[in-house]
Amino acid sequence: MARSNRREAGRRRLAMRLPHMRTLIMAACDPLQLELFEAYQMAVEARDALRGRQFNANLVREYDETCFEIERHVIRAIQETSYAQRTS
Repeated sequence: MARSNRREAGRRRLAMRLPHMRTLIMAACDPLQLELFEAYQMAVEARDALRGRQFNANLVREYDETCFEIERHVIRAIQETSYAQRTS
């Protein structure tokens, strides 16, 4: 999957995963946020590929944790950008 496609797929996936932030996620254009969207998509793809085969449960758990950590980073990045825009 091309980089821009991964970013948009990650954006859409995060918008579904974090519905309370959907509007902000869909409007995001900050390069850091876009990189987080791409990283999230890559982590989800890797995790799902492991789940589809006979897998190592510990490795799947690590990818689940990675996805959760990226979600937290996205929330923080979106909130900080949103706050900065409101106070400017």
